[in-house]
Amino acid sequence: MTSLYEGIRSKEEKISIIGLGYVGMPLAIAFAKVADVIGFDISRSKVEEYIQGIDVTKEVGNEEIAKTSAFFTWEERYLKNAKFHIVAVPTPINKDKTPDLTPLISASRTLGRNLTKGSIVVFESTVYPGVTEDICVPILEETSNLKCGVDFKVGYSPERINPGDKLHRLETIVKVVAGMDGNSLEQISNVYSMVIEAGVYKAESIKVAEAAKVIENSQRDINIAFMNELSIIFNKLGIDTEAVLKAAGTKWNFLNFSPGLVGGHCIGVDPYYLTYKAEEVGYHSQIILSGRRINDGMGKYVAENVVKNLITADLSIHDAKVAILGFTFKEDCPDTRNSKVIDIVNELKEYKINPVIYDPVADSLEAEREYGIKFTDIRDINNMDAIIIAVSHKQFLDMNLNDFDKLFKKVDNNKKIIIDVKAVLDRRETENLNYRYWRL
Repeated sequence: MTSLYEGIRSKEEKISIIGLGYVGMPLAIAFAKVADVIGFDISRSKVEEYIQGIDVTKEVGNEEIAKTSAFFTWEERYLKNAKFHIVAVPTPINKDKTPDLTPLISASRTLGRNLTKGSIVVFESTVYPGVTEDICVPILEETSNLKCGVDFKVGYSPERINPGDKLHRLETIVKVVAGMDGNSLEQISNVYSMVIEAGVYKAESIKVAEAAKVIENSQRDINIAFMNELSIIFNKLGIDTEAVLKAAGTKWNFLNFSPGLVGGHCIGVDPYYLTYKAEEVGYHSQIILSGRRINDGMGKYVAENVVKNLITADLSIHDAKVAILGFTFKEDCPDTRNSKVIDIVNELKEYKINPVIYDPVADSLEAEREYGIKFTDIRDINNMDAIIIAVSHKQFLDMNLNDFDKLFKKVDNNKKIIIDVKAVLDRRETENLNYRYWRL
């Protein structure tokens, strides 16, 4: 096994990437520049688009997909041709907020059926401490009839990709790596060093690396929850939250967080993996779950303020016309997974309000499949009572107040409600023109 890294460098051995989503595809593209890569995904339709040079994730771009030397396939038999395997499949949560390891277990079984002696398997999926060794390894052993530590080795390297972020890319973010022993750690470190310009950090153990990943997003979640709680308090006090944060931010050690909807496949999910494991060992989380409750309730909170403003404007609730601008979990990213905008939609429906939704960036097929949502063209949005700017896509940032005004009914401005979740508009200008303006 000591020669696997050298074999990859000389292209005598191949790397496989299992799961070609927002994490796996950038990995495949990066490694293909220095090694032979097999990119595998169970979705034939997704793979076929990649083969046609279409980047459905919009993470690396069509040009990079078209020119890459990576071999994309939905047929698992090709995994036998690789010795270094990276598993980068999603790890979502169930409706009861417990970890859903189904994709990871399925990927482990698929890989196990095609695992060969002398291989190294690295898991990148976000998990609670112990999943790699206690759940994935037994599956690999059972399905491959090979022995971990003898016939193959495992490691863990948590993904740190920030979807839609063109500055903090795979290559420019320090990569945490861990192996089951010194030999595997060294080889995993060397392989990732082939593409990670920022360098690698060798964690003490696989469990340490797993824990490091899960607390990164838990920390952000808690900080955003604090901002959301402040927003609720300041709204009740009639104080503008953004103005408060700007003032407080003049101190050198004030942390730069802002209120908002916390969705996506990481920040809104990872804390539940940690608290699940904590419950297993007899500890009930206080801070982490408290933060989750606040963040999970923000969609409902926004919708309630839409209704309050409709009432204040003396507008009918039942036949109110509301438009939501933006549906993805973050700006300029097509990913709608775990988008908290759906919470606004569902809460408005409780008041018999059926909003129209426009998103110029979102994967419309995914939104329809996952949520039953069909987007409306912005050219068809008019005569609105209220608009909710839910996501700060660049297109919305480039719009001015007149652009938004065209979406409303032809009435006095004090009958036009703007719910600006991401503080896209200038509050003073908007209020001076007598619009009913509200933001977190």
